[in-house]
Amino acid sequence: MNKYVVSETAVIDAPVTRVWDVIARTDRYAEWVAGAIEVTDHHGVATIGKTYSERNRTLGPLKTDSVWTVEEIVPLKRRVDTGVGFAPLQDITNIFEFRPVQTADGQEATEMLYQVEYSIGLGPLGQLLDSVQQPAMRAGMRTSMANLNTLLRSEASRTAR
Repeated sequence: MNKYVVSETAVIDAPVTRVWDVIARTDRYAEWVAGAIEVTDHHGVATIGKTYSERNRTLGPLKTDSVWTVEEIVPLKRRVDTGVGFAPLQDITNIFEFRPVQTADGQEATEMLYQVEYSIGLGPLGQLLDSVQQPAMRAGMRTSMANLNTLLRSEASRTAR
């Protein structure tokens, strides 16, 4: 079984408290996670040991149903969930980490790490499959963080009016 780690980092133009308010809500994932079509079952605010379910896009036109379990929460810093339903990917762990930063003009912002750890069996075929899916996964992670940034800016502009 081959194990893989894929990670992307971005700066979100919002304080970590605002970022956390959105990512802590399992019912809001379809608003910003690139591959999430809809959240089909959730518990609202992430709670250790609770599950939530999604309908997801995978490669190309393929879709799947996934179930995630919240494994670890360090408020404002780290969130870890494990998931099933993405064959041939197995042992999937999704990690979000956050660090307060400042923009060049002194505004509060958040550095976000989005990391996915997983394994794929199938020997050399699994390596080939990963070489095809990993660029799409990275693009989805970058798009998700850009979507989160846009969502937070949009919400901030609505509350500023």
